[in-house]
Amino acid sequence: MGKPTGFMEWPKQPAPKRPVAQRVHDFREFVQPLSADEAKRQAGRCMDCGVPFCHQGCPLGNVIPDFNEHVYAGRWRQAYDVLVRTNDFPEFTGRLCPAPCEGACVLAIDQDPVTIEQLEKEIIERAFAEGWVQPKPPTVRTGKRVAVVGSGPAGLIAASRLNRAGHEVTVLERADKLGGLLRYGIPDFKLEKAVIDRRLRLLEAEGVQFRTGVAVGSAPSWTQLKEAHDAVVLALGAPRPRRLDVPGVELDGVVLAMDFLEAQNRGGPPTAKGKRVVILGGGDTGSDCLGTALRQGAASVRQVELLAAPPAARAGTNPWPDWPLVFRTSSSQEEGGERSFARRTTRLEGQGGKLTALWWVDVQEPGAKEERVEVDLLIQAMGFVGADAGEVAAQLGLALDARGNVKVDKDFMTSVPGVFAGGDVARGASLIVWALADGRDLAKAADSFLRRG
Repeated sequence: MGKPTGFMEWPKQPAPKRPVAQRVHDFREFVQPLSADEAKRQAGRCMDCGVPFCHQGCPLGNVIPDFNEHVYAGRWRQAYDVLVRTNDFPEFTGRLCPAPCEGACVLAIDQDPVTIEQLEKEIIERAFAEGWVQPKPPTVRTGKRVAVVGSGPAGLIAASRLNRAGHEVTVLERADKLGGLLRYGIPDFKLEKAVIDRRLRLLEAEGVQFRTGVAVGSAPSWTQLKEAHDAVVLALGAPRPRRLDVPGVELDGVVLAMDFLEAQNRGGPPTAKGKRVVILGGGDTGSDCLGTALRQGAASVRQVELLAAPPAARAGTNPWPDWPLVFRTSSSQEEGGERSFARRTTRLEGQGGKLTALWWVDVQEPGAKEERVEVDLLIQAMGFVGADAGEVAAQLGLALDARGNVKVDKDFMTSVPGVFAGGDVARGASLIVWALADGRDLAKAADSFLRRG
């Protein structure tokens, strides 16, 4: 806890942001740090609630009241020590996590919760600035070799923990750079890539080996990889997108969200410049596409959701401490564009092979007539349907679940002994904090397996 009466004295104060008129002209991060005094006040709002439901809300089980108390008392080093006991990469969650811990905060019953996510970021950035974050290579090596396939959050945390346990860990990445969706799926204005590189340098200094441009499945085959290692960790993500299935989807100008975002992250030309853009999907990925399109100079942007707009406050069927299903405005939605709800696309229209318009209907109006909307660039950001695990399953004989994800037991072991899977490849598309929790727990189970072998 912080100050017992702090929640009554100080309102929640979000971190400052660079003005919209300024930030839409570049891709730099726009969330600014809290002042030291404000950080103290925000940590001081953490009340003596008796049962800290924020623990239940956080998949990592972060000991939130303890690090809040240290921040309130000015003990930043102790706050860092508490935070990294459960969260290996707070610089990622402090920027990207939707903060289910805040939804479960006791204060959220009838007022604004504690600013937990931003305080995580404040703690880890203070730790880097003060030099507290140092490589911790293992003192003894076990001689066991582990291959981690995939360098997203689940793969990196599993590699880090298995390496610290003394095993020789090699991370294999198909792309030309490390980081998975952190690198190519998240815009720089939410996560500048220097933040990823800073962590990768630490992992390398600790002894983790990285190889990029490796197409596991062909060179080497999955069988060859397994034979050359004592354990294999699958952290392949869940990249299969949900696609629009209507006439005209093959037209030039219809793109997938990840292709659009990756092109920007690779420094490609501004795809949306001067175009009328429609984004199908009202979630985080759609909002990332919105912010990117605005920065690229789109003529107009409209983000569209199939479902109706959620309520402004919790419904009776959505009680605390469950995640609040309420109307939100993302940082990208603050910057501009239109939002539409309850619209279902029925067909696309084009001329000369190029997209010119879409037709949709209002799903809340029975018998509603189609409406035509002119559009030059249609971005599909409708979520993901699961892992792309067919090749590894065929080569190793892995069992898959009904959704095509890799099936694992309670210890993250697949149906093949010595092959583990965690994060989205086993869970399905989910939150970064769940990927980190899975990767952490997987590493513990894999370490026990290796020490028994």
